[in-house]
Amino acid sequence: MTQKALRLGTRRSKLAMAQSGQVAEAVRELTGREVELVAITTYGDTSREHLAQIGGTGVFVSALRDALVSGEIDFAVHSLKDLPTAQPDDLALAAVPPREDSRDVLVARDGLTFAELPDGARIGTGSPRRMAQINAYARSHGLDLTTVPIRGNIDTRIGFVRNGELDAVVLAAAGLSRVGRSDDATDFLPVDIMLPAPGQGALAVECAASNAELAATLAELDDPYTRAAVTAERSLLAALEAGCSAPVGALADLLGDGQVVKEMRLRGVVGSTDGSALVQLSTTGPVPESPSRAEALGRELAAEMLAKGAAGLMGERAH
Repeated sequence: MTQKALRLGTRRSKLAMAQSGQVAEAVRELTGREVELVAITTYGDTSREHLAQIGGTGVFVSALRDALVSGEIDFAVHSLKDLPTAQPDDLALAAVPPREDSRDVLVARDGLTFAELPDGARIGTGSPRRMAQINAYARSHGLDLTTVPIRGNIDTRIGFVRNGELDAVVLAAAGLSRVGRSDDATDFLPVDIMLPAPGQGALAVECAASNAELAATLAELDDPYTRAAVTAERSLLAALEAGCSAPVGALADLLGDGQVVKEMRLRGVVGSTDGSALVQLSTTGPVPESPSRAEALGRELAAEMLAKGAAGLMGERAH
């Protein structure tokens, strides 16, 4: 008797379908079972308001989680940066597969790089984190750049550049790669100019905590280094008491000589969206042996950032 197909819940966007399709393929190879995609519309997909107003990126997650809890789907794939930092007890974060490029990219008119953008250039992004860092860079280099809030999928955002409305937009490198549009990037933004969102470029595979067998199967897709890095980044975000829409950037990377990974470096940034104030710090420690060590690294850096005035840059703090 053939086993029933596993139902994989995903958002309907082209990007979500592409990344869920990659995970579905990996699960098919792992289990020999058929995997069918179940497309679910989330509030974040239908609302036209800016993300910061509708409760941050958690709005993309709750409908998928409801479907998991009700048994409508067996597991779900999220962009990890969309997940709220507190993990519900009834759901297991079964796997964090190897991360794609975590950087942000520029898609600019006429093939321009970030350094070549002319004075007065209009750059579209819906992210307070990106706005804060672009504006801070512009201020420190005496440039006149304007950030313009935009929403929409990758095609819509690139369309603003193609039709001449904007000079450039900033997008996640991983998103472009997953929909096969990496060639549209005119520049990869170095992380010392633009720290990515915590968890950017990584996926989260979630299932009901009660389904131990499926959780154990999905765990084979997990990449321990990626998980340690994103755990540290998200712990920093949680300790800053910042929601997904707060202007926080974080990146943990592994440092080593040749093949041996020796240490993990965690960098964090918080800024006011106009770029007038920015707190940017980093810390380095041994590669975390456990989730609790990765979390501690994030908390320690957050404490230093708060001591340097990060709290005042977060706008309305969530209570």
